[in-house]
Amino acid sequence: MLPLLLLLPLLTPITASSHRNILARRNHADLALRAQHSTTMEARMARRAAGKRLASRAAQKCRAKGSLPSLSVASSSTPSTSTSIVASSSSTSTQTSTSSADPTTTSTTGTTSTTDAGTSQETTGSSYNVQVSSGSSSGGNTGMTPNGNKAGISGGDAFDYFKDHIGWWYDWTPNPSGHWGSPMAVPMLWGAGTVDSTDSDRFSEFLAISSSPAYIIGFEEPDCYGSGSAGIDVSTAAGIWNNHVAPHGSAGSLLLSPSMCHQAAETGWLQPFAQQINRGWDITNLHINKNSASGIQADLDHYWNTYGKPMWITEFACVDDSTGFVPCTDQSEINNYIWTAVQIFESDSRVAGYAYSNGAGLGNVWPLMNGGQFSESGQTYLAAVKQYH
Repeated sequence: MLPLLLLLPLLTPITASSHRNILARRNHADLALRAQHSTTMEARMARRAAGKRLASRAAQKCRAKGSLPSLSVASSSTPSTSTSIVASSSSTSTQTSTSSADPTTTSTTGTTSTTDAGTSQETTGSSYNVQVSSGSSSGGNTGMTPNGNKAGISGGDAFDYFKDHIGWWYDWTPNPSGHWGSPMAVPMLWGAGTVDSTDSDRFSEFLAISSSPAYIIGFEEPDCYGSGSAGIDVSTAAGIWNNHVAPHGSAGSLLLSPSMCHQAAETGWLQPFAQQINRGWDITNLHINKNSASGIQADLDHYWNTYGKPMWITEFACVDDSTGFVPCTDQSEINNYIWTAVQIFESDSRVAGYAYSNGAGLGNVWPLMNGGQFSESGQTYLAAVKQYH
């Protein structure tokens, strides 16, 4: 009986307080054990991670060269396809590629926009990347740029001075001729054949073109009459485009829109024209007659924001157009303007081509040639272009 009485204290129920004490002692013991063997546990974890890396490397070695590893997580993006027409002076080829790359970012003139890889014309902001394929030092628009070189000239008077540094040229006719070399000669449909005999001859020559060239330049300033402009009403121009220009686009030519003499104030002609044609243009065609960087930028922004397509400036000149059309005559002003314009065009990826205007009505200081001699303005343009090409 006495031994049982001695055991009674040991058989009493464990109180809450004593239970917490027991748990505390166990936790303390566990922490001490982990601290004692922490180095061993970390080593095991490191070996496990290393094993996973080795297994991944082994899997990479087993993949066929050029293939991509499979992903266990489904991607929300879908492969996109882009088509680019890479043009040279001798041939035109079409390349199609499929890409599921991450969005690419292009910046130009201080602004940046992000576009999905493979998107050819849907972007926002003041930046444009025509194709997925990368461009030359001129910017993004390889397929939209003859020979991958944005720089060009209008008229052939100074061709021999520029032939090694430009990608294209034109002379307002359907068959630019008289000069040979690597720069691409780009044909043009100047007018409707009604202005004068020259216009009539050019129109007939265009209708006689048997094959579709890489590029076709649209009408010359049809929104104005006289002074070197084609002067065509919208309905007539749309009919000619649908019947004689659009078929070349369907056959593979890249079509340039008509140029506007009203520049950024063109809303009464080109937009209605766009609504009446059955095959749109691929490249927006600009004439920029300004005397400042801000003026150039305003025209580019207007056409980009309105039409959202790559741009060729088929004529640019130093002109004060604030109160009319007054060509610049100061050589220093002209030189500065040339350097500024070329830098803007080369750095802006929305621009796929540009050409120095060598037409009439620009005074005697601006033209590339003066009295049969290569002018200072011509030398300045050549020096500016040579910085890039």
